[in-house]
Amino acid sequence: MSYESVLQTVLDREPEPAGGITTGDVDYEADGVAYRGYLAAPADATGPVPGVLVVHDWLGVTDATRMRCDMLARLGYAAFAADVYGADVRPSDAEAAGVAGSYYGDQEKWRAHLTAALERFRQEQAVDTGRLAAIGYCFGGSSALQLARAGEDLRAVVSFHGGLSTGPEGEAERIKAKLLVLNGGADPVVPDEAVKAFEDELRAAPEVDWQLVTYSGAMHAFTVPTADAPDHGAQYDERADRRSWTAMKDFFAEVL
Repeated sequence: MSYESVLQTVLDREPEPAGGITTGDVDYEADGVAYRGYLAAPADATGPVPGVLVVHDWLGVTDATRMRCDMLARLGYAAFAADVYGADVRPSDAEAAGVAGSYYGDQEKWRAHLTAALERFRQEQAVDTGRLAAIGYCFGGSSALQLARAGEDLRAVVSFHGGLSTGPEGEAERIKAKLLVLNGGADPVVPDEAVKAFEDELRAAPEVDWQLVTYSGAMHAFTVPTADAPDHGAQYDERADRRSWTAMKDFFAEVL
């Protein structure tokens, strides 16, 4: 599919493979909730390929989310955009904080909706279910880390400018995935004390393989090309976007 120019420019950093990619919406249901995700995969794959679950920011599944799935498919991965909110919920900018906040306040619902997406993704024939990862942006970064904390069988989890929180004592020991946390050095949503508490929690779980990278000067939403609200601490940063994407690619090359 085609995107507005600001998103297309980012997508085209990854050349489209000769065989192209396949894309499309995916409707699924779990526990009486209807969802609409999005799947992108290499068109010429001869067998299952590693899969990456992509979790949206607080606006839900938008073109920004679909574009990242397409980028991953151009790299040879099958990428599935999880719909955390449900097919009928696509909040406006003004509504988004309240909708996302309802999940932060109901961890059981949050994890159930994430697990539903992961289970639907595992059903795709294009996916090698033994090589799965999850990534996410802002609210989605926090969501991807929730999957890790729930002990899901993932090889890797990547958080792009996601909120960092700690869990009950011992929860971090359940983490099976290797973690890559990509953080903005000027992100008011993730203050230094939150970073330190997160690191301290993981230090107490020595079996967990984790990395935390901080990009100088980068605000919240530094990978979102349309973000332009520096007065509120959110702004696109092309350098941090490129560097964090490269960090993810190198990480996946190692663990997937």
